Amino acid sequence: MNILETDRLLIREIVEDDAPFINALLNSPGFLKYIGDRGVRSDDDARTFIHERLRKSYEVNGYGLYAVLLKTDSTPVGMCGFVRRDTLPGPDLGFAFLPEFEGKGFGTESSLVLLDFGRDELKFDDLYAITTLDNTASIKLLEKLGFRFDKTIDMPNGETLKRFSTKLN
Repeated sequence: MNILETDRLLIREIVEDDAPFINALLNSPGFLKYIGDRGVRSDDDARTFIHERLRKSYEVNGYGLYAVLLKTDSTPVGMCGFVRRDTLPGPDLGFAFLPEFEGKGFGTESSLVLLDFGRDELKFDDLYAITTLDNTASIKLLEKLGFRFDKTIDMPNGETLKRFSTKLN
């Protein structure tokens, strides 16, 4: 079931049993501030979100956001992977981690192995990423990963975001 691993992490598809973790992640302060409220208020809501959004992306796109777990005990610490949005010219890298696991290098570690996966297995040439204007931690990580700021974009919901891109090939 694991699709990737690093020295410290396991990366796998998100499944309905991950509902308590997804509920906690989607309601963490950083997720709500920088990514947005997904309307998930319970583990049942999280199961619906997993089924209708996360699992559907695997089926429709062949990729999606993946659970990032500690290799030592399989504790879920965050998610990282790819999203396909109509508002961007190609797939984009997304990541989010529970507050207690931020600042430990898990974003860098999981993103690097997923960039390789995107290039080698999914055959992505170009990859995008979006952030809120003030999300300095994500901007710093994207720049560390080799992404460069392209432009600001206006999303359908009226929000203005920074768009980044990188070439994988």
